[in-house]
Amino acid sequence: MAARREVEVVALHVSPVHAFEGRPSDGPRPDPGSVSRSCAEVRAGLGLVGDRYFNHPAHRNASVTFIAAESLDPWPVDPLVARRNVVVRGFEVDSLPRGTVFSLDSGDGPVRFEVHRPANPCAWMDQVIAPGAFKALRGRGGVRCVPLDDGVLRTGIAELGLAHP
Repeated sequence: MAARREVEVVALHVSPVHAFEGRPSDGPRPDPGSVSRSCAEVRAGLGLVGDRYFNHPAHRNASVTFIAAESLDPWPVDPLVARRNVVVRGFEVDSLPRGTVFSLDSGDGPVRFEVHRPANPCAWMDQVIAPGAFKALRGRGGVRCVPLDDGVLRTGIAELGLAHP
């Protein structure tokens, strides 16, 4: 990894269900597993253990989502409402090109991720964040990645390792 610096892992979201299905006007479906976690177990090529996208064939290259906390700063909301797995501060994930490999080491060793595509916001953002959030988050909704290593992520300060493709 070429560049290293500290970032903050603000929140981790591991949920067994996809709460944003159907019409936004009907509201999200209940998500009994949606709680803020202090750590998440990562499996290479599979995702976060216990998450709705773990080992899901349609999401193999997009099983872990990241969003910059700064994208959510205009609204006083819990950072987990955006339903991204990892919320980071001090790391502009939306500027990462496809194929970028980065690592996060939150104390248990580095875990590498490869960026595959944007995590585009949906109309649900207007319901769960605030009216206008859907439009405001275009281009700032985060990225979908595949984990390249097994490991653990924890909230708090982490070392970011970044290499460009």
